[in-house]
Amino acid sequence: MIAPEEAFRKINTKFGKKYRIAFLSTLIVGLIVHFPVMLSDIPNHDGLEHIYSSQNMITSGRWFLTVACGISSYFTVPWVIGLIGLLFLACAGMVLADLFELESPISIAVCGGLLATFPSLASTFAYIFALDGYMMALFLAVLSVWLAGRGNKGWIAGGFCLAFSMGVYQAYLPFAILLCCYRFIMLLVDGKWSKERRTVLQRTGEYLGMGILGVALYAVILRVLLMLCNKELDSYQGIGKVGFAQEGFAATMKALYMDFATFALKKNILFQNLFSATAMLCLVMVTVAVVMQLASDRHWFTKPGFYLFVAGLAAVLPIATGCIRIVSPELNYHLLMRYHWVLFPIAMLAFCEKGMAGAEMTKNRFTVLSRWAILISGVVLLFCYGLADNIGYSNLGKKYEKTYAYCVRLLDRIEQTDGYYQGIPVVIIGVVGNDPYPVTDLTQQVTGNMTGLGLIGESDYLLNKGADYEAFIKNYLGATLNIVADEKIITEVYDSEEYINMESFPGAGSTKVVNGKLYVKTENFNR
Repeated sequence: MIAPEEAFRKINTKFGKKYRIAFLSTLIVGLIVHFPVMLSDIPNHDGLEHIYSSQNMITSGRWFLTVACGISSYFTVPWVIGLIGLLFLACAGMVLADLFELESPISIAVCGGLLATFPSLASTFAYIFALDGYMMALFLAVLSVWLAGRGNKGWIAGGFCLAFSMGVYQAYLPFAILLCCYRFIMLLVDGKWSKERRTVLQRTGEYLGMGILGVALYAVILRVLLMLCNKELDSYQGIGKVGFAQEGFAATMKALYMDFATFALKKNILFQNLFSATAMLCLVMVTVAVVMQLASDRHWFTKPGFYLFVAGLAAVLPIATGCIRIVSPELNYHLLMRYHWVLFPIAMLAFCEKGMAGAEMTKNRFTVLSRWAILISGVVLLFCYGLADNIGYSNLGKKYEKTYAYCVRLLDRIEQTDGYYQGIPVVIIGVVGNDPYPVTDLTQQVTGNMTGLGLIGESDYLLNKGADYEAFIKNYLGATLNIVADEKIITEVYDSEEYINMESFPGAGSTKVVNGKLYVKTENFNR
């Protein structure tokens, strides 16, 4: 046994400058960009019901989530959860720096910054009650690939990491798959196929073995736990229908390719404005130029295998990116589940750095200009992503303030209704109508597709159902309402003559006691 000081000295020696830069750049940029949400208590619509939650979501296939989130307790403490989550992310940044074989300190720092600012992370921060668990899952997914590439049966340890990653959140499986694809591509680019075919085949087999073992182990543990708990998978996100692609394989594949193209070009995530679009285009152009230069130098253009490889890569990448949709076609592939898209700009930056490594910097003007271009492009993307994140946080803060003011008025109206008493059954129907009120989210082109932060497809408030009113009023206004959740009763009230003739809030007749129940009409239209 060694003393703590000696242990830390050995750790510092083991992790060289490259890893320290990766860790610190990811952590520091993450803290700077996400401070607003870490230092505030700004819930989104799901967060209202997760002030305290055990995160026991085994019926959604997330059998390890309750353990992962238990590290920070089951209370929503944004600062603690955010810090733990960023520490896991910084560890993932170190492993990624090794997997991408980055050597330049500047490139390592930019890649860490991209990882910490990509809008998927901001959407995850909007659901901060599960952030630390999700970042643990991300780290385990990245670690699984690293272990699989180490040899000495590392693929077995990697399979266990992947299984537990999926046990927290299945959406990081594409992250691992894309990393394996990149490692395989670099084996071919490095020329090992012609020199060390056995090594390439062995490494490929280890990655496949890791993936198969991880998915199989995840499924087995899930089935055993469901059986022990006497539960079944629920219908959320189509998880209960895994393996039953009702649309048919061809239709599913078509939807997958369309989704890939749509998200890449139209969802305003990879680029949100002229600056980020120009930076992304510059990265693509330099990457293509480097590929052309390598192909010319190594005479790839004369080899039919090169064209087959390019065609195969174009066919495989959309599948690897959206692989979960293949087995669960009903999936709503929202932004939290698309964090792996950050690997595309990182991979382009890393590929260009390695592809130009042999050039003489002082003599090759193309190399010098290209390295400046990818550096500036990476920094521009980093800045634009961080800006978009904070616009999203600003919108979420305004939605919270607007919801708070609205619920104060609504609660006062409810308590002033003739016939009201503490504990009366309250039937709230409809979400807050946007028509009579100014719109909060003025930046829909930037944040419209940022799940949990934007407006498109969501209310301009944090209220989507009766349970949301109940949770907000209880947790933030200190009053307890007996909100009726029975859908049968709600439907009967909705179709009743009394409810139809009521005005919508803030109309004078928007609350009324009928047959022992307090009707509250909040929808933005009258029938």
